Amino acid sequence: MSDLKDRLSDGLYGLGWATVKKLPEPVAAGLGRRIADVAWKRRGKSVLRLESNLARVVPDATPERLAELSRAGMRSYMRYWMESFRLPAWSKERVERAIDIKDIHYLKEGLASGRGVVLALPHLANWDLAGVWATRVLGLPFTTVAERLKPESLYDRFVAYRESLGMEVVPHTGGSAFGRLARRLRAGGLVCLVADRDLSASGTEVTFFGDTARMPAGPAILAQQTGALLLPVTLWYDDTPVMKGRVHPPVDVPDAGTRAEKTAVMTQALADAFAEGIADHPEDWHMLQRLWLADLEEREPEERGPEKRAAGERAPRERAADERARGERAPGGREGGAA
Repeated sequence: MSDLKDRLSDGLYGLGWATVKKLPEPVAAGLGRRIADVAWKRRGKSVLRLESNLARVVPDATPERLAELSRAGMRSYMRYWMESFRLPAWSKERVERAIDIKDIHYLKEGLASGRGVVLALPHLANWDLAGVWATRVLGLPFTTVAERLKPESLYDRFVAYRESLGMEVVPHTGGSAFGRLARRLRAGGLVCLVADRDLSASGTEVTFFGDTARMPAGPAILAQQTGALLLPVTLWYDDTPVMKGRVHPPVDVPDAGTRAEKTAVMTQALADAFAEGIADHPEDWHMLQRLWLADLEEREPEERGPEKRAAGERAPRERAADERARGERAPGGREGGAA
């Protein structure tokens, strides 16, 4: 059954890339909205999880408001996919018309200084489009990380897709990713990382919308070890076809403290910048998975089983392993993926 599901997933994504990019844009956009509305009406796990996450972002929202936000969120999510399937066919001029980023001077000045730059983004709007804009319009090649997927053929599709857009893709596993990213930064290059969700044991705990979550330590550690500039970026859609964005002020390395202490301060600063962008545009945050530790620790008694350790022990880590094994992540390994 698992092999069949893997082959089906691979086939569906292949069909999307092969057919959606050939549709007229209004047709593709309308198709995306219809698919989103059908998924929203079915009230599946992903939609319910999205609403649960949005309830933390907008704590005073009524059930009706949360339903409106989750429907808009599913439409935004499908807009991401419709655009991404079509990106390989977009011209430089089409990409340039599709995006408007404020305060890009932080990025340009950082690269001009020769320091190297780490761009850290949450799962907002379309980071693949922002990446294509960087490579094709600004002429800035960059390196990113992609998490390995099952089946391997689906992972290969995503790597080939992002490389066709001008991105250097490093696999998340294997132990060499950090070293390659560090080398690119020491050479004055650009690294882009989606960094608002980390289920590994090495993630850094942050306060996020009033509760504890875990986010990747990598962006902060890379900045410390290479001297690179660390810049948060947030993206959003509005009522126009243009995606908007903002490069936030740099996250500085603290003058004092251990590496772990510095990493905690810097990762919290990233989380605060992400929260600002998400609070302004909650419908564009594509977080359809568990994020907060309290949610990760919610486990049914039968899930633990008699062979598990004492109740509650290692719950977040076990939950992370379970979710990775089931593939409970954004389609395409977007977690930790390209900007």
